[in-house]
Amino acid sequence: MEKTDLGKILAVAGQHGLFKYLALSRNNAAIAESLSDGHRTVFDAHSRITTLADIAIYTSEGELKLKDVFLAIAKECGGKEAPGSKASEQEIKALFSKAVPNYDADRFYFSHMKKIVDWYNDLVKYASLDFVEEEGPKEGEDA
Repeated sequence: MEKTDLGKILAVAGQHGLFKYLALSRNNAAIAESLSDGHRTVFDAHSRITTLADIAIYTSEGELKLKDVFLAIAKECGGKEAPGSKASEQEIKALFSKAVPNYDADRFYFSHMKKIVDWYNDLVKYASLDFVEEEGPKEGEDA
């Protein structure tokens, strides 16, 4: 299975599931494919689209990138699916307490946890937890 590039995996407000970015159309609409069923969709400029690479959660030490949260959940769940968003609040909070014990309970809400476990499970089922490394500036280059 190929590596997952979180910079090309999209979460779209009001849409269930995750989408893989394919291309930009002539009128600046994003063409994306649902991870779960492969159905292609066009999201216009008014759609609220976020790449998973741009998302982080609040911790007591600052922010933790979603990639690192997914890896912590994978370690806790042995690479298998996590309890889904329909699981009890106690079960999901217990998972995050083990996987990311320093999460900021005042700013990282249960509703966020539910989204993240659903996204994690979608990646386990339809993509890979082997992530493409982010390209940063090379040594000697300016950021």
